Amino acid sequence: MSRGSGDSFGLLKQSYSRPAMASDSICIQGFDPNLGIIAPINPMMAGISLVPPPPVPPELPVIKEIIHCKSCTLFPQNPNLPPPSTRERPPGCKTVFVGGLPENASEEIIREVFDQCGEIVAIRKSKKNFCHIRFSEEFMVDKALYLSGYRMRIGSSTDKKDSGRIHVDFAQARDDLYEWECKQRLLAREERHRRKVQEDRLRPPSPPPIMHYSEHEAGLLGERLKDDNKFSEAITVLYTWIERGEVNRRTANHFYSMVQSANSHVRRLMNEKAQHEEEMELAKEHFKNSLLTILTQFEQITAVFTASTRQKAWDHFSKAQRKNIDIWRKQCEELRNAHSEEIMGIRREEEMEMSDEDLEENPCKKIRMDDSALAAQSCALREENDSLRWQLDAYRNEVELLKKEQGKPHRSEEDHTHEQQLHFLQQTMHSMQQQLLRLQEELKGKELELEQARDEQRYLEGEVFSLREKLLSSTDSAEGTNHTTEVSEKGLNGTAALYHHREKKNEAVMRGPLRSEKEALLLGVISTFLHVHPFGANIEYLWSYIQRLDAKISASELERLMVRLPNMFKQEFSGVGATLEKRWKFCGFEALNSA
Repeated sequence: MSRGSGDSFGLLKQSYSRPAMASDSICIQGFDPNLGIIAPINPMMAGISLVPPPPVPPELPVIKEIIHCKSCTLFPQNPNLPPPSTRERPPGCKTVFVGGLPENASEEIIREVFDQCGEIVAIRKSKKNFCHIRFSEEFMVDKALYLSGYRMRIGSSTDKKDSGRIHVDFAQARDDLYEWECKQRLLAREERHRRKVQEDRLRPPSPPPIMHYSEHEAGLLGERLKDDNKFSEAITVLYTWIERGEVNRRTANHFYSMVQSANSHVRRLMNEKAQHEEEMELAKEHFKNSLLTILTQFEQITAVFTASTRQKAWDHFSKAQRKNIDIWRKQCEELRNAHSEEIMGIRREEEMEMSDEDLEENPCKKIRMDDSALAAQSCALREENDSLRWQLDAYRNEVELLKKEQGKPHRSEEDHTHEQQLHFLQQTMHSMQQQLLRLQEELKGKELELEQARDEQRYLEGEVFSLREKLLSSTDSAEGTNHTTEVSEKGLNGTAALYHHREKKNEAVMRGPLRSEKEALLLGVISTFLHVHPFGANIEYLWSYIQRLDAKISASELERLMVRLPNMFKQEFSGVGATLEKRWKFCGFEALNSA
């Protein structure tokens, strides 16, 4: 380190040798003279293991000092200003962004300033007064962030190009992210290895492999089956051999002898079980006797406390002594009650065991007891049913009394009559609704039949028109075809005669004079509407207009009225196929002129 940096450290030491300020106990906690800067180092930072300092009061800000370097000087920002903002720290960040550098700042000056924060791996400087610095460790980034907000001045120059307020922030670099991901993968591999080792350690050991059957191994197994200590392992081998299918005619005798040896251990196991049960009974008896002894002593102690609380002895104790004796007596009574309940529980268990043994010995007695229990339950249910019936009768009597008191009987009869009338009206309305639905269905059927008749009429009109065209075209043909023409004319005349007969019949049915004043008014409105529309209008358009005047009128009524007056209204078809449209036109003036 040069003399300039040594002078800066001397200034720092002199600043700390003066009387202690409020900020001395805050700034000097993590000061390292080898860094050349004053930085409150975080003790939880990676790579640093320091004793954590006492908590810093939040209302006292950290005071930064002037930092002197060899080629430049760093001046702290105004402490009243808010601290510089930083972005969210990327994972594994080792690179910082440094902006606001002086224009004349070189890479050597930048390295001289930030080399004090830690080992610098690379510096990437831009021409626009900013650079990126990559450190070797992550905790060095936190030290570099301390310099954010400082104003850098190169040498003692006052030129604008030699000064600038630097801003240090986290930078996101691919190298940092790649190293962090590699480290995370390494930690994950170590964690998986640790878990695998832990699972292998906790996994129960695998059973030893079982040898294949042979006469020699069968003889050894027979000897081990006779030994009480090796019986568990030997019986497992025997079971495996039988499951493998080693039993055949040649080895059946060997296996029979081994099964017989296994059966000989049944008596031994039953004897061991009886011995253990006897030991358990002795232990229970000993435990019971011990509890009785303890309970007897509790009773004696309780008797002593009771005798002490009598007036003959109680008056001679002080107030504190009485309080202690009362507390001790209550504790002793609680413990005595707990022990007595435990003894009663043991006795109940013994009685239940004895009753179970009796029931196992006498099944007929058990059946009789079950029958008696069922009879008792049925009797209890019968009594409960009778009591509920009596309660219901009592409630009914109370309700009737209340009705008599409030004059409710007459009102109830009126309500009943009203309900009957309402029910009758509802039934009548329901029947009328069904009849209306039936009439609507019949009306829809009639409308469908009418539409079919109209379609048939249109079809016949088209046939007649086509036959007329054929007839006109056939008149210009040669005389050799006269016979065929006559035949077609006869067919056409027959068809036309049939059509005219039907048309006359329909006209006789449909035509007629006006029947009411309403029809005369409708005739005037329709004539005026169609006269305003010289190209005609369909029935839906006409009906939508007249419905504004009379909402009860229907489209079918309008159509029937116009069909009855063919001299005033005529029907024309326009379009072909799916675009076929039926329009009505007013032709009253034409009929008048022709007449």
